[in-house]
Amino acid sequence: MQKPVRWGVLGAANFARHHMAPAIHAAKGADFYALATSSPEKAEPFQEFAPNLKVHSSYEALLADPEVEAIYIPLPNHLHVEWSLKAIEAGKHVLCEKPMTMQAEEFDRLIEARDRSGLLVAEAYMIVHHPQWIRAKELVGEGAIGKLVHVDAAFSYNLLDMDNIRNRPEVGGGSLPDIGVYTFGSTRFVTGEEPEAVEHAVVRRENGVDTFALVTARFPGFTYSGFTSMRMHPRQEVVFHGTEGVLRVAHGPFNANLHDMAQVILETGDNVRTAERWPAANHYVLQVEAFGRTLREGAAYPCPLEFSKGTQRMIDMVLERERAG
Repeated sequence: MQKPVRWGVLGAANFARHHMAPAIHAAKGADFYALATSSPEKAEPFQEFAPNLKVHSSYEALLADPEVEAIYIPLPNHLHVEWSLKAIEAGKHVLCEKPMTMQAEEFDRLIEARDRSGLLVAEAYMIVHHPQWIRAKELVGEGAIGKLVHVDAAFSYNLLDMDNIRNRPEVGGGSLPDIGVYTFGSTRFVTGEEPEAVEHAVVRRENGVDTFALVTARFPGFTYSGFTSMRMHPRQEVVFHGTEGVLRVAHGPFNANLHDMAQVILETGDNVRTAERWPAANHYVLQVEAFGRTLREGAAYPCPLEFSKGTQRMIDMVLERERAG
């Protein structure tokens, strides 16, 4: 039997508490071994489901723990590069929350450190591990909708808490960093194409962060339109529209099985409609297990840094178009 990957979590963030730490605890071949937090009270909810959890009082102490093999980083956006590099320097494999960087060129430092160290370093982009997105990629790739012509994407939620980090510019807040990675990244993942140009960008800002971004772009084989918003009723949907059919990845595809059942819906021919559903797949657990397979078996990791850099590059293109007016 292979030795489980011993994980340490850098900080007691709510997202780690509710999603990723339980996923590490539940994943096959993984051991939620250690947590870094200066607050014993913040460690208690983690210890409720992982009673043998080792708690370090500082990030540095966790990185120095020789028993910890991999680090998960759920810190605010502006700290991702710094602590990823520190974890690599400490000899740890790294899974860091998205967006891993705030500019595409920052990925070059991470790629160089990854290559120099031989460690696995990746952005925690969980959707590429979920069977609904893998199936969507297969269907588009095999021509189930004919030739792809256009992609529509939408991701919104209504966040009025101004103290939330997503509403704070100094920590890298905004709809594009938070959820543009999904509308842009899912399009790139399914199609395998990169944007040639961002042709239009309408960006609304409050307190220095983008709260709404409407984007049209041109890819080599199709056009794209989509929006992200932190001031609208929740909606998640990506539609791939071809010459012979429409493929919908809808009903909360970026938070699978949270808003509704994970599914893809294919519409072809004379109102022929088929749906495939995955009621139990947890993309966070699948992400941790994929990470472990790469470490223990040498399997190719589905979301390398180069892929994540491409998504950040598209975000950068949108911001450049916004500045250009």
